[in-house]
Amino acid sequence: MTVTVREVDPERAADTEAFARIRHRALPCMVSTGTSIAYAVRHTHPDAHYRPLLAVADGEPIATAQVGLVHDSPEPGNAYAHVHVDPDRTGTGLGAGSLLVRTVEERLRALGATRVYSWVLDRPACLSFAKKRGYRAGRSSHFLRLDLANGTLPPLQEPAPGVELRTAVDFADDPRPLFALDAEVVQDEPSDVEYQFTDYEAWLKETWHHPLLSRDLTSVAVVDGRPVAFSAARTDGAGRYGTAMTGTARDFRGRGLAKLVKNHSLHRARAAGLTEAFTGNDTTNGPMLAINKWFGYEICATEVQHVRELG
Repeated sequence: MTVTVREVDPERAADTEAFARIRHRALPCMVSTGTSIAYAVRHTHPDAHYRPLLAVADGEPIATAQVGLVHDSPEPGNAYAHVHVDPDRTGTGLGAGSLLVRTVEERLRALGATRVYSWVLDRPACLSFAKKRGYRAGRSSHFLRLDLANGTLPPLQEPAPGVELRTAVDFADDPRPLFALDAEVVQDEPSDVEYQFTDYEAWLKETWHHPLLSRDLTSVAVVDGRPVAFSAARTDGAGRYGTAMTGTARDFRGRGLAKLVKNHSLHRARAAGLTEAFTGNDTTNGPMLAINKWFGYEICATEVQHVRELG
């Protein structure tokens, strides 16, 4: 059986649906669809050189890879590559994962990348695979799941005096204040790579107009007309809800606003009929892990970030 690698064609639903299906089987905690895969190919910033890849065995897609440059980092040379093999096809000797790794490294070298980061599931076989290919383990992150259909959410809280609860719908005419808040909080996310959101037009394409973003379920706390905390929600149309980001402006932290906006969003998600909620936290992010434990989230998977220097 011959395995080949090709790029995902965003105009070919069979490609994008296969990519989403394989990644969901390998990592069920990720919220994505074929539509969102196609959208990312079309609208990710061109400087990222983003390319999703499929490994195909005799016409059947069996593994995926996301590969690109970290174009919004002030440090040049950083890149990423995340490889997932269909669980039914791991350990079969086909070598789809190895072929994908070689392919993405060749592409990244040609683009001038000097360092590649990759998230690897915290499982012995996955960690061993990465280590054998020269990847060094680093920080880790948890995926968490909340049963919205049967779980019990904390009661809704009234906002403190001077704080107003809104949704992203209220910023449809001018989302720039949300961009400014997102750009601030992303700088404080635990990460080995520094990110800087400076391109408003790129943010509009990649975040504000993303097909999975639910503006109705994205909650925003506002003080004196200024957004100071938000919880961005994505939904897949199949009952699944994912928190894309929850953050608070630096000068408003410690006031319970992250809990307030996320609770507001989760209650409305459940009322809308969504049944599962997912989120992710760096294992060093104690405050957000504590907040999610308060909501009833439970760890459903852990990934370890690996890095390899591309000499």
